[in-house]
Amino acid sequence: MTNWRLEQDVYELELDQAPANEIGLQMLDALERFVAEVERSTAKAVIVYSARPSGFSAGADLRGLFAGVQGREPADYLPEIRSFVERIHAVANRFDMLPQTTFGALHGVCFGGGLELALLCDVLIAERSTRFAFPELRLGIIPGFGGIARLARDVPNAVLRDLLLTGRSINAKRAHEIGLVSQLVADRAALPTARAAARATARFDSSVIARAKALAKPLPASELAAELEIFMQMVGEPRVLAALSDFVQRRDPLPYLPRRAAQGGAS
Repeated sequence: MTNWRLEQDVYELELDQAPANEIGLQMLDALERFVAEVERSTAKAVIVYSARPSGFSAGADLRGLFAGVQGREPADYLPEIRSFVERIHAVANRFDMLPQTTFGALHGVCFGGGLELALLCDVLIAERSTRFAFPELRLGIIPGFGGIARLARDVPNAVLRDLLLTGRSINAKRAHEIGLVSQLVADRAALPTARAAARATARFDSSVIARAKALAKPLPASELAAELEIFMQMVGEPRVLAALSDFVQRRDPLPYLPRRAAQGGAS
């Protein structure tokens, strides 16, 4: 389940959907409700974190996606996928542009759509256990929730190309070195650190927070729209269905990792 609470002008959004906070319709519905509530509120800060031991989020619900397209023609299921992806983009853009200061408290896996969700936050605080990756090219697609445009906003293009084109994962130390992560903390310290920072932020004037954020974090609207269209062009291709089929048939403990990494590997 995805739950939230408001305390002392700070919203906390807890992601707790088994097995690894995969993003499907259920989480999308919750995110839409949460963002609508925050938009109506006078809160000054937001914290997003995961209660799942595996990490922040393993990405999109690929098993759910495969179940929805298996045995169907692209003309039948592509409108459904477009509707879902457009809803994801809409709520992501709203979250991205919230006037509050938003914090992501990260641990463990932060892959694919999970990384795209984290990139919506203004400040990322990562435990040393956190790993980041865009593994989508192994499925014959690109990140579909706006990750390329948002990562390009935060890190040098050479770093973006590395993560996107190799599909490899990087650890929290490396993410901190390249500026993806604002603070690197010990395991189990991300949430307490985010709470302390959010309480400090809540003392600031709301209008000042909103103006500062608008200047520091512009929405890359045209790039996001282009990314969505390219993703939709690719998602109905036969190689994507073959890759999804391979994914759902795997019985690895961590099937969202590359095979070598699941056995102990990626740098």
